[in-house]
Amino acid sequence: MENAVHSRHKRQFTGTVASVAGQKSVVVVVERRFKHRTYHKYITTAARYMAHDENSVCKAGDQVLIEECRPMSARKRWRVVNKGETAAK
Repeated sequence: MENAVHSRHKRQFTGTVASVAGQKSVVVVVERRFKHRTYHKYITTAARYMAHDENSVCKAGDQVLIEECRPMSARKRWRVVNKGETAAK
C-alpha cells in the first residue's frame, strides 16, 4: 500500500472573542441560528470555545475564525486561524 496522506476535514467556526483567558488563550463565542422543528421560530444558541492564539493578537470583541486541532491543553481543542474585523474602541 502506498504512503497515502489522509487529509481530514476540520470543523471551522466564526465567532467573537469574549475574553482573553491567558497569554496564548482566548474564549470565543459562536452563535448559531436554526429553525425550531415544531414551532418554526428561529432560535439563537451560543457555545463558548477555548482557542489557542499563538501570537496573542486577539482582543475582546474581535471576529475570528477558529479551527479544530489536536488538544493543546485540558480545555483547548481549537486554534485561531484568521483574525477578521477588529473591535471598535
